[in-house]
Amino acid sequence: MFELVFLGTSASAPSIQRGLPAQVVKHNQHRFLVDCGEGTQRQILESGLGFKKLNRILITHGHLDHILGIGGLVSTYLRWEAIDKLEIFGGTSALKRIADLLFKVVIRGINPPFPIDLIPIKKGVFIEESDFSISAFPVSHRGPDCYGFTFKERGRHPFLAEKAEQLKIPSGPWRRDLVAGKKVKLPDGRMIKPDQVLGEFQPGIKLVIVGDSGKTDNLVKACKDADALVIEGTYLQGEIEMARKYAHLTANDAAELAVQSNVKKLFLTHISRRYRAKDVQKEAREVFPNTNVVHDFDVFQIKKE
Repeated sequence: MFELVFLGTSASAPSIQRGLPAQVVKHNQHRFLVDCGEGTQRQILESGLGFKKLNRILITHGHLDHILGIGGLVSTYLRWEAIDKLEIFGGTSALKRIADLLFKVVIRGINPPFPIDLIPIKKGVFIEESDFSISAFPVSHRGPDCYGFTFKERGRHPFLAEKAEQLKIPSGPWRRDLVAGKKVKLPDGRMIKPDQVLGEFQPGIKLVIVGDSGKTDNLVKACKDADALVIEGTYLQGEIEMARKYAHLTANDAAELAVQSNVKKLFLTHISRRYRAKDVQKEAREVFPNTNVVHDFDVFQIKKE
């Protein structure tokens, strides 16, 4: 299961109700901050998340409304020393801008008490843990090195306890090894193979997060069969020409992508101050009913239905 905590959901500039782009993805003990708009550290405090273990930041692209909050966040970390290290992942051009912000302004002339690593990413897996991975895929927006992210749990063959009971397999290391795909020898001498107690393969949960994007035809493959898709819904269809001019999507665009990609749930963020959330949601739901226009501090659990 992944948990999504939206910290900032506005487009380009904050409003009274919405902060600038930022969201946290949680998976067991792991926490990832995706984008870090101005004021994100206050949103972290307001949400109750706190800063503990929040030391990996994924950046979709280098526009200021997605990165300016890194300066304040790092400044706070420098004072509190709340982390052992900080890792920031992003495209080369985004990292260059972040490096200027950090090393020429925030920590100029300071020897930070923990390492700060700016890690360039390319298409493919760039974080791999024991039970999930994070991969990047290219997104078309204004400027180079724009990326979306796929959080993917490892699939598994479920353990069928009723079959284990029928076969009189004792609890303990024998069942654990069978779950791990190993054949075992029981105390009574019988050999049991994993396929005798494991069900059909079940793919892991797939969560896709896209930042700003000017088109969707190149995103269908990356979003295919996602359990949840987070993507911008900056404009309404009535201002599609403006959306195209600034390389953004309409709510209708995002909903069409959800249909084409067979996603389960759609979460629209990066909402322009010119619209009411209910109007954005109405446009998207006419195409893809399982759509939510998110607000700051909304929390969702992404799991298999």
